[in-house]
Amino acid sequence: MSQSTNLYNQLAKNKLFSKTVNFDLKRIKLILKKLGHPEKKLKNVINIIGSDGKYSLLTSLKFFIEANKQKTSAYTSPSLIDIKERFWMGDKFLNHIEIRKTIKIIEKQKIKLTIFEVLTVIFIINSSKKDNDYNLVEAGALFAKDSTNLFDFPKIQAIVNINKQHLNFLKKKTLDEVIYQKVGFLSNFTNIYVGKQKPLVLKKIKKILNRNYSNKKFSNTWKLLKLNNNFYYKDKNFKIKLMTKYIHSIGLMENLCFAIKIALDLKIKSEIIIKTIPKIKFQARIEYITKGKLKKRLFPNEKLLIDGCHSETSARNLANYLKTLNVPIYGIWAMTKNKEPDKFIKRFKGIFKKIITIQIENDPSSLSKELLLKIAKKNNYNSYSAKNFDEALKNVISKEKKIIVCFGSLYSAGSILSKN
Repeated sequence: MSQSTNLYNQLAKNKLFSKTVNFDLKRIKLILKKLGHPEKKLKNVINIIGSDGKYSLLTSLKFFIEANKQKTSAYTSPSLIDIKERFWMGDKFLNHIEIRKTIKIIEKQKIKLTIFEVLTVIFIINSSKKDNDYNLVEAGALFAKDSTNLFDFPKIQAIVNINKQHLNFLKKKTLDEVIYQKVGFLSNFTNIYVGKQKPLVLKKIKKILNRNYSNKKFSNTWKLLKLNNNFYYKDKNFKIKLMTKYIHSIGLMENLCFAIKIALDLKIKSEIIIKTIPKIKFQARIEYITKGKLKKRLFPNEKLLIDGCHSETSARNLANYLKTLNVPIYGIWAMTKNKEPDKFIKRFKGIFKKIITIQIENDPSSLSKELLLKIAKKNNYNSYSAKNFDEALKNVISKEKKIIVCFGSLYSAGSILSKN
């Protein structure tokens, strides 16, 4: 058992810490008060809020700021392979010893917290010691009473795509309520950036933000431009070619452009941005496996692609990319219980030659391979199930030229990447 798994088990078994989701800022504010308000020491906080795209926006911003010879702390979720991935401290991730020591500090306060609150406090305690130039903080499911909604005067609050994810956390299970929970509780004294949205969602966001006195910038002030098979970032002052071999889909390109806009407004020079774009990679977001143990299992004509998409919006993004590929595509599909698998899989009509359904290994929140198979067959996919990823991959590899796509869950993506 890995140190990371041991740490997650330690949190799950601790009687002070709850695995359930419980939105309430009272608990985390109480422990931060007892700890002397370490959150007030974090400089230039950038909250990143929304349903899809938080990780790609945060990662792009982190690359641009650090290329500008400035340091960032970053808090992301979930971790894919190791718990320490959640906590970037400017020059390295927190190690397991540091995480364990911080958990002991939290335990001594004798305050009942959710596990996500514990993770947030781990980040705050350690980042408060670093005095980094920026602190990039990815919100959890919502924002109104999310444990990352703690900072009185954040530098920026950036809103990525909002959609119907996280309805299971709400009493009013409507898109309007999702938007309100994510946008209705932003600071009145910050710079709010709103990334590309569906027209109806954007209209609702603008209505809520009419009551907010922050400086607001919407996605009509920049755009993703395609010219002669090349993509560009474009605003009234800059046109920047997106020279990348790692970022493949329109949705991820849009988030890269969003980050470029913020970086330019942070006075990062366009020359630095141009040099940095080719270096940016997004783990488990339309990521091709080009080396490692899994790559060695493939025939030369095969490619393995990992994508953690799990919503209708991110499914559409992956599907639109896969439609551009003129090669047979096979899917290995896993998903967790709090998603909508039937609506999700409908987005891939006509794309997969075959789908193999699996359960996520060692994950009790995983949907069964039998249920996913039933849903796949109901939607007229050529499909069968396998007992795990290794069996699925063994059954699908051959000398035929193809792309094998592992999709449906970030937790499944992490489990697969850990085998590489």
